[in-house]
Amino acid sequence: MTHIVAGSVAPAFSLKSLDGKEYSLNDLLQRGPVVAAFFKISCPVCQFTFPFLERLHKRYGGDGVTFLGISQDDARDTRDFATEFGVSFPMLIDDEDRYIVSNAYGLTNVPTIFLIDTGGTVKVSSMGFDKKDLETIAAELAQRRSIMLAPLFRPDEVVPINKPG
Repeated sequence: MTHIVAGSVAPAFSLKSLDGKEYSLNDLLQRGPVVAAFFKISCPVCQFTFPFLERLHKRYGGDGVTFLGISQDDARDTRDFATEFGVSFPMLIDDEDRYIVSNAYGLTNVPTIFLIDTGGTVKVSSMGFDKKDLETIAAELAQRRSIMLAPLFRPDEVVPINKPG
């Protein structure tokens, strides 16, 4: 794996969201942990994963926990993706020609999801869809917010253990 692994320091970044607001990792970490999910709109595994990230966001976001989608596509396509898959957390645009932040994180596949703690250390680094990693993120955020951990996956859903990105 060539991407940033758990225990590494997350590279700092500053990117603009679809509404033009600037998001700086260092500023966000002063408020609490950050879940950063890198994706491409054409990626079927990203399309599968983002509704589960939205569930995490609805349950554990806010109160100092920031969720970010970091798109490797243009703003219009990213906005359409967010609408189609019901994503309400901020969607940031990595420079679609140079992928400056994606390259700083050494991405080889999408989706790649990071849980970054307030000290800037990566607690979870997950490539593709990984059920256990998403459950670990949920447990970390529930503990941080001192709230009860809720099941991320419903009993009536058929969810694979993993899907490579």
